[in-house]
Amino acid sequence: MIKQFFWMCSGADPDLLNESPKSEQIKYAGIGGTVFFTAVMAFISGSYALFTVFDNMYIAIAFGIVWGLLIFNLDRFIVSTIKKQDNFWKEFLQASPRIILAMIIAVVISKPLEIKIFEKEINQVLLEQKNALTLQNQNQIAQQYSPEILRVENEIEALKTNVDTKEKEVNDLYETYIAEAEGRKGTLLLGKGPVYKEKREKHDALLQELQQLKESNKLKITEKETTLVDLRGKQKEQIAVSQPIIDGFDGLMARINAIGQLAWLPSFFILLLFLAIETAPVLAKLLAPKGAYDLKFQDQEDALLVWVTQQKNQRAELLKTDNSLNEKVYYDVAEDEEVYAYKKQKAKELMQLQSDVFYNKQKKIMS
Repeated sequence: MIKQFFWMCSGADPDLLNESPKSEQIKYAGIGGTVFFTAVMAFISGSYALFTVFDNMYIAIAFGIVWGLLIFNLDRFIVSTIKKQDNFWKEFLQASPRIILAMIIAVVISKPLEIKIFEKEINQVLLEQKNALTLQNQNQIAQQYSPEILRVENEIEALKTNVDTKEKEVNDLYETYIAEAEGRKGTLLLGKGPVYKEKREKHDALLQELQQLKESNKLKITEKETTLVDLRGKQKEQIAVSQPIIDGFDGLMARINAIGQLAWLPSFFILLLFLAIETAPVLAKLLAPKGAYDLKFQDQEDALLVWVTQQKNQRAELLKTDNSLNEKVYYDVAEDEEVYAYKKQKAKELMQLQSDVFYNKQKKIMS
């Protein structure tokens, strides 16, 4: 049962293989097994590749089945169409397009499996890339909001500075009129004289201005602090919205690019392994000596070719003879007076009929 299945996978004729020696049966069963297991690897590879894209097991399995059947059909076609000849280089030239196709298939199959095999290393590379992208994204968003935030902070600082400056002026005036009362500065007279009162009134007026300035600037500072909180909130919100995009940066293309940052030698050996697997059926067919199955198959094709050639030649001769007979028959008919007179009479009647129709049509037009 398994042997018959592998024969079918190799694209060989089971009737001819049943009549061939056991060595031929084993050889083609091995070729069919290689084709089958290559298709299995293609199914696994394709399923994993689509799972990384859609993150859906059912879609991935469905695509993997289609992809595996496609590779199976291609490999089976490649192997079954290679015909054994007496010249190796002719066989190689015949198989060279199929070998190139097999190499392309091997590259396509191996890449998703490389991604799975080196998944931990790829995740580490992707983590580093995500961290770099996160910092870059935060810096870009900060560049959008930093000028406005800096402007508002400077305005708040300026309002606070105004209050501090005014407060320093008030404190200086307080120190001045106290020193005047104590006789340490100004008139150097102890007591609360006219100069003291003048400086005291100036201080009180400036103190009232300071209170008004504090209340006014406090409201302005509160508004600007609210604006500042709003700007920083929007900045954090934009970072939070864009972060899931960075967190999702682990698709198929990102993983393929991440492989390029790993050591090339392990990936190269995996590629060589799949090249060997994919080209094995073709190379086995090329390197294997011409066996009993090939001779039987060639005998069938030669017999069919001879039969088709005979049929073609017979049809050509039949056509040639028929043309010769037709020429002779029509030549004899052309010399027959009775046939000539009959055809002449019919031609005359036809011309008369045409004249009558034309006359009637013209008559209707003129009337």
